[in-house]
Amino acid sequence: MSTRARIVGWSHLPFGKRTEPDTEAMIGQVVKDVLQHGDVPAADVDAIYLGVMNNGFSKQDFQAALVAMADDELMHTPATRLENACATGSAALHAGLDFIESGRGRIALVVGAEKMTSLPTSEVGDVLLGASYRKEEMTAGGFPGVFASIADEYFRRYGDRREELALIAAKNHRNGVANPFAHVRKDLGFEFCHTVSDNNPIVADPLRRTDCSLVSDGAAAILLADEETALTLERAIAFRSRVQKNDIMALSRRDPLAFAGAAGAWRAALESARITLDDLDFVETHDCFTIAELIEYEAMGLTAPGEGHRAIREGWTYKDGRLPVNPSGGLKAKGHPVGATGVSMHVMACMQLMGEAGDMQIPGANLAGVFNMGGAAVANYVSVMERSR
Repeated sequence: MSTRARIVGWSHLPFGKRTEPDTEAMIGQVVKDVLQHGDVPAADVDAIYLGVMNNGFSKQDFQAALVAMADDELMHTPATRLENACATGSAALHAGLDFIESGRGRIALVVGAEKMTSLPTSEVGDVLLGASYRKEEMTAGGFPGVFASIADEYFRRYGDRREELALIAAKNHRNGVANPFAHVRKDLGFEFCHTVSDNNPIVADPLRRTDCSLVSDGAAAILLADEETALTLERAIAFRSRVQKNDIMALSRRDPLAFAGAAGAWRAALESARITLDDLDFVETHDCFTIAELIEYEAMGLTAPGEGHRAIREGWTYKDGRLPVNPSGGLKAKGHPVGATGVSMHVMACMQLMGEAGDMQIPGANLAGVFNMGGAAVANYVSVMERSR
């Protein structure tokens, strides 16, 4: 018989240019930490799900098998690797949730990791282009070039919104100061984010460096348990709903500004949870580029299409606003080690719901929304989460 799964433990390394030589070393740290945090012996883990995009970041593949290298008690535990571009971490989490809720086991270990900074920047860009439709979307600007084309079309259709993109970047960097796991903990301010300079050059016109998420290393982990087991543990976070919806990969075959898969995932998640967007206390959303966060305001239903600028201009998405968005600093400040990102976003939500987010804390946070996407809104995951213990 199926049962609802709960998140009962988590761990998270600070993101950035880390000294560990590879994902194996980072995985080993978060596995040890998450088992301790959840107070679960390694021998009790029934399945392992690892999210690593790789695609050339490391010559060591078959990385699901690396998880057991952290603890001999895991050597016979079934382990599977998931990959879904920048939503790889959420894909691993969904696999773990499905495992528990199918009744196949009681405890699952989910890990997301990526080591990105070992490669030269030019090679990182080529690896990340694997998350686009290469036949049509190979650009001189790499993956930023894909989102630059989206920004160009947005500006053509709805007006130049460079100022609003800079406001989003400044908001997220300000929030990131309070996040001990963030790659950049510096309040850059609107003027720096809006002004093209030697320290903030154009990466792919019209996107500046501060409009783009960071190339980062990092890992995060989550322990899942069935309801009965979760009742015996200290923490439990429930999913009021969780939805995945995809969209066609080629931007040429859809409206690139509609983020239709993301909008559909949000509608389905809110309907399944029997709430409206106004019921959420905060959202962690996938700001791989500031233009993505702007369009995601529209996809989640915060504004009408073309009016996402209102949400940031009128202060709705600030920490003290109508719907705080990315109180963690988002991918913009926290960093974006692609395999770890989806797991990280859910960890940030868990910390808020347990009242354990420190200076990031949204007072009275009871209901969280998380949106993680792979590619240009191709694989779209929405979670609505609440504390259950």
